[in-house]
Amino acid sequence: MQTDDIQFHNVGALVPIEDGDGRVLQRVPEAVRNELNEGARSRMRHPAGVELRFVPEDSVELTLSVQPGGSADSETVRVFWGSIQGYDEFEIGAEPRTVEVSMPEKLTRLRPSAASASAFDPRVCRVCLPGEHRSGYTVYHGAEGARRPPTEAELPDRRYLAYGTSITEGEAVLGEHLTYVNQTAHRLGADLLNLGSCGTAYCDEAMADHIAARDDWDVATLSVSVNMVGTFSAETFRDRATYLVDTVAGAHPDKSVVCLTLFRNARDVVADHEEADACERFREVLRDVVAASPHANVHLLEGPELLPSVDGLTTDLVHPGDLAMTTIADRLADELTPLLDR
Repeated sequence: MQTDDIQFHNVGALVPIEDGDGRVLQRVPEAVRNELNEGARSRMRHPAGVELRFVPEDSVELTLSVQPGGSADSETVRVFWGSIQGYDEFEIGAEPRTVEVSMPEKLTRLRPSAASASAFDPRVCRVCLPGEHRSGYTVYHGAEGARRPPTEAELPDRRYLAYGTSITEGEAVLGEHLTYVNQTAHRLGADLLNLGSCGTAYCDEAMADHIAARDDWDVATLSVSVNMVGTFSAETFRDRATYLVDTVAGAHPDKSVVCLTLFRNARDVVADHEEADACERFREVLRDVVAASPHANVHLLEGPELLPSVDGLTTDLVHPGDLAMTTIADRLADELTPLLDR
């Protein structure tokens, strides 16, 4: 989406807030969001993978705020120049804050060979919204300063779409760029489209139809779904996962759709866990769904092979921390690379 000479990456709608100035950034169009389960309607307004991208002529001022509603009062916004991590970090809260960004002088003198080595042109300012969304929704109030949206040549020429749970959305990591999907996209030289849905990845038909209708991705992973364990029966999971997988794969026969079974978690490793067998039942269902799919572009990867131990997990033994996210990304990128290169 482009407006105000800015590319709003991974944004499906800018929705005016009631009784105030500004627009909420949400990851799917409003018509899609309204058809999701109640929790996912909220999650799609949390900005996992959302970036404001532009090429400035000099300095640019952005005004942002956080709509109250989460357990945190503020969030940290980080700035990248292409794939080069900036030192600029801004805290935004309930009151609109105007922040100023300009290209660091040293980057203006990059040799052409260095500038062209990345999938992103370093002239592209990427204002990255945070991956752990315990605050409210991010609101855009406007921008000042000469700028233009990036061109296609300044961005990666392939896109990786990821659907899944809080692990996909970005829970627990210290920065948005450290999630396994962001790290995987970097290794692939791809742009990321993050449709992770914390606690609410229920394989909704509306999400399946939305992903199927999109034509802006080259490979997709469907990490489904630890959120459904203990909430839905294995048979209901089978029905929903089948619809998701076959709808997306059937609409894009030339693109790989890769299903990820549940990552290693507390149910697998805690002695005498009351749901010790539940995860493996859901993994087996997803294996069956993939095996029964009539679509040759459907593939299966095992979550426990992508994350083979508890090393790097957080203490809830569910969410990967930074190190575990890197482990997943290393292994996942190795598997996706030949699928993208076909």
